[in-house]
Amino acid sequence: RGDLGEGQVLISLSNPNVPVDISQESGRIRVEFNNVRIAEEMRRRLDVRDFATPVKFIDATLEAGKPVFFIEPSDDRYEYLAYQTDNLLTVNVKPLTKAEEEQLKEERFPYTGEKLSLNFQDIEVRTVLQIIADFTGFNLVASDTVQGNITLRLKNVPWDQALDIVLKSQGLAKQQIGNVLMIGPADQIANRQKIELEANRQVEDFAPLRTEFLQVRYAKATDLLALVSAEGSLLSDRGSASVDARTNTIILQDTSNAIEAVRRAIKVLDVPVRQVLIEARIVVASTNVGENLGIRWGGGYGVLKNDKIFTAGGNRSATTAYNNIVVDRLNGDDPEDFDLNNANVVNMPVNSANATTFGIGVNAFDYMLDLELSAMESDGKAEIISQPRVITADGQTARIQAGSQIPYEQASASGATTITFKEAVLKLEVTPQITPDDRILMDLIINKDAIGEVINNIPTIDTNELETQVLVNNGETIVLGGIFQSEDVTQIDKTPFFGDLPVIGRLFRRTTHTEDKSELLIFITPRLVKDVLSNR
Repeated sequence: RGDLGEGQVLISLSNPNVPVDISQESGRIRVEFNNVRIAEEMRRRLDVRDFATPVKFIDATLEAGKPVFFIEPSDDRYEYLAYQTDNLLTVNVKPLTKAEEEQLKEERFPYTGEKLSLNFQDIEVRTVLQIIADFTGFNLVASDTVQGNITLRLKNVPWDQALDIVLKSQGLAKQQIGNVLMIGPADQIANRQKIELEANRQVEDFAPLRTEFLQVRYAKATDLLALVSAEGSLLSDRGSASVDARTNTIILQDTSNAIEAVRRAIKVLDVPVRQVLIEARIVVASTNVGENLGIRWGGGYGVLKNDKIFTAGGNRSATTAYNNIVVDRLNGDDPEDFDLNNANVVNMPVNSANATTFGIGVNAFDYMLDLELSAMESDGKAEIISQPRVITADGQTARIQAGSQIPYEQASASGATTITFKEAVLKLEVTPQITPDDRILMDLIINKDAIGEVINNIPTIDTNELETQVLVNNGETIVLGGIFQSEDVTQIDKTPFFGDLPVIGRLFRRTTHTEDKSELLIFITPRLVKDVLSNR
């Protein structure tokens, strides 16, 4: 598939001097090779419709021992171009619009007259010319030098082609003036036309000059002036032109014929430029899921054996506190308060104030135990849609931008601080080109920024930018591109060895699981703006 959607059939040759014959046959392109062989596995049909080109099938076969490729287009409207570079033969198949097809037919076959049939043996040329004149309704003037006989057999041939065949066979030419055909020897007709041109030029040289004011409505008068007054343009040698920029008017001084020629040219050029409305849609969808499970537990233990106090706790302050509790009990005093927060053996709760917690506490004579489970699950979804629109003329670049400038302090070499700005913007820049079949070719730059993390008091900018060229039908919406990001993180905080034990290891670890997904999609829709001014 080529850059403009054309189909490219690439055939590798063993020798760059292989004779190749390319022709059209029954709506297909026939490529025949001589003095070469084709492998057996290549003699088959290739279905290439998935490439979305004008080519539908490629058939490789043998005819009279010669390899032949048949390229079958998906539509009758196409043209092909074949060229060879070293050992590579390329057949380029391009789709045609209806207008392009008609233009191509006219270029290949310029005759458009009504068809007639002629079948005569040794007939006078003057008689044939009279028959054609009667058939067309034209008046005929033939020179005295038009003589001789001709034998011809023409069937269903346009009359203008039949006339050219008769004239060329006898060394004659024609000159049409209104509905009169003047026939004579080619050199005589050429001399007559040359004399007429010289006479017209002399008349033009002595024709009176007049002044004309031409109001320009849509274009810039200065631009049109550059076209009509350039060297070799529509003005005569004696003519002049100027512009009144305030009223956008061209002031001409020239002969009537030259002014009329300029008037016709301006009528063709001074038309409203077609406009396009371009709408972009930038969709950012994100989801985040988080699961957290934490635990903290601890306590203290104290006992008197053989006049010795044995204590245990989550840390030294816990053992000291429980030692004092045991002593107070032995002395009959009220034991002092015991802070369980300072006695944790495992302290790995969920780091969120919104977490759900569940606690269990046990208080006995010689020990205390406190356990707290915390859990939290979060689920978030977000969808951000940005939809910039801009309208512009055919071939003109348009740019629309919205956003903010983020200030931050920046130190200079002297140690002074200055305020610097960073831009975070949504921007659409487009240059459209309207094709003859009302499709839009666009050069696009689409940018969407967002404020990211702040590092050392300097904000970062998260940037999403797309730059491309695309051909789109009027009113059609296509996806220009997208970015999908997925991040799945599981973090486990644990006590070495104990956290790896089965079942009981859950008392010695905290688990945090986060899953973030984000997707960026960019759509574009061009629409032709109907020009109501052209109907006024």
